[in-house]
Amino acid sequence: MSVMVVVIFAINVLGRHRMVDAFLFSLSVAVGLTPEMLPMIVTINLSRGAIAMARKKVIVKRLSSIQTLGAMDILCMDKTGTLTLDKVVLERYCDVTGQEDTSVLLLAYINSFYQTGLKNLLDQAILKHSRLPVRKYRKIDELPFDFSRKLMSVVVEQDGEHLLVTKGAPEEVFKRCTHYELDSEIEPMEPLLIADLQAEYRALSSQGFRVLAVAYRKLQKIKMSYSREDERDLILKGYLAFLDPPKKTARRAIELLRELGVNCKVLTGDNELVTRKICRDVGLDGQEPVLGDRLDELTDEELRSIVETKAVFTRLTPFQKERIIQVLRQNGHTVGFLGDGINDAPALHRSDVGISVDNAVDIAKESADIILLEKSLLVLEHGVTEGRKIFGNIIKYIKIGSSSNFGNMFSMTGASLFLPFLPMTPVQILLNNFLYDVSQVAIPTDAVDEEYLRKPRPWNVQAIRRFMVTIGPISSIFDFLTFGILLFVFHADPSLFHTGWFLESLCTQTLVIHVIRTSRIPFLESRPSRPLLVTSFLIVATGLVLPFTFMAKPLGFVPPPGAYFAMLCGILMAYLLLVHGVKTWFVRRYGLD
Repeated sequence: MSVMVVVIFAINVLGRHRMVDAFLFSLSVAVGLTPEMLPMIVTINLSRGAIAMARKKVIVKRLSSIQTLGAMDILCMDKTGTLTLDKVVLERYCDVTGQEDTSVLLLAYINSFYQTGLKNLLDQAILKHSRLPVRKYRKIDELPFDFSRKLMSVVVEQDGEHLLVTKGAPEEVFKRCTHYELDSEIEPMEPLLIADLQAEYRALSSQGFRVLAVAYRKLQKIKMSYSREDERDLILKGYLAFLDPPKKTARRAIELLRELGVNCKVLTGDNELVTRKICRDVGLDGQEPVLGDRLDELTDEELRSIVETKAVFTRLTPFQKERIIQVLRQNGHTVGFLGDGINDAPALHRSDVGISVDNAVDIAKESADIILLEKSLLVLEHGVTEGRKIFGNIIKYIKIGSSSNFGNMFSMTGASLFLPFLPMTPVQILLNNFLYDVSQVAIPTDAVDEEYLRKPRPWNVQAIRRFMVTIGPISSIFDFLTFGILLFVFHADPSLFHTGWFLESLCTQTLVIHVIRTSRIPFLESRPSRPLLVTSFLIVATGLVLPFTFMAKPLGFVPPPGAYFAMLCGILMAYLLLVHGVKTWFVRRYGLD
């Protein structure tokens, strides 16, 4: 626009037009080439989409995230509550050989009861399982949970003796244990026995249970505050096994997302055995998951290759989740993340579109762009489809506007070169632009072809530019044909020329939307929405009637002869057919993008 406005101004000044007329004409061209309606079209599209998604139990916090959701090609998610029911039940409490042991439950209950941090689902399941008499224990201190240790401890007093009780990820508890208890006998954890002691935990995990290890230590040196250094020389007591079964809808939802071109990846802090079992149940490839410990050994370049081939990552810290998402984005993907816990906040913030649920912790909801009122991937599938519909309608306006403006630049430049008068008056250019913009207001109500919704649609400026350069000059061909007919057939004076080109320009750019809006045959294979159809033909009718109304003289119009309208119909039909033919070739050559 910047270049062409200067060129057109220079041509008209050199063509001996008055400088003021040339300036006003060039300024009007600049206004005509500016897509003033783009902000409104985008906002209306996104607002309609937000309303539609709210009806499907998806709340949009940030409007622009709707388009990003439609462009998403990878969805990363936590396992718990996303693939599973998020209804954790304590199923077993056993010693190191798998035999039920109520003393294991008692120690776990003490740990969960006296901790003051956020009680997660596992703590809640322990406390709901049964009420145990723990008031006789007096709390001394607490070592809160963190994602590097993956365990938490409390120190209680009974009969003047301090007892440290620890529960957490088995592999982390093992590192701090020097003995184990079995049948009230305490034995040293010899290296040869460690594999046997871990066998029961692995067996439970492979059955789909989430497992915590419970350990304790009687503190010889009594003090009033303790630190992580005291979590040593522990005695392994046993295991807790929790069941969180997969959702019945998870498999179907993952299949639907896959059909939409969205690959799902699981990023979880749980162990690989439980995660592999759940992933198998829901149809994800859980073979050979990547562990968090291995992740720390990889460079970004090595990780960029691994994230493309692996679908499951386990034993992750919050910052490892964030790193995986960052690497996927560097690989050119549009990444969404679905999570609801404190440990998910960094990943939600780093992703292109963060998705959480209504009952998530506050920091997760604050970090998210979209909130699901129903924790189901089926709900998310509706959101992805709606996002693509919205993006499709925005792209329609951009393609139509850019190609029309590109063609108008050629037409204005050509007309300015050989005409002894201005090709159109400034007020006529502004009126033409205004009527055309009004005809586009109904685009957000339009439907989108099914084939357009089958894959992610990220912004592709190169594709828009290619479409503009291909389709835009077609309108100039018919503009120049109109110029020739007006000058050499109708011997038009400036007023008739202005009127004739105004009507041809308005009709072609208003009606061509019905060709460009779909890759199919317009009207026969793909019908526009009723509001778009009404506004298009209403604007065309308004333009055709203007030269015969009281507004004609102030606007510089004159009634064209009857033969002009026959010529206009022929030009319109030829133009729309040619655009459809070129568009069909373009889609076959370059695709829908």
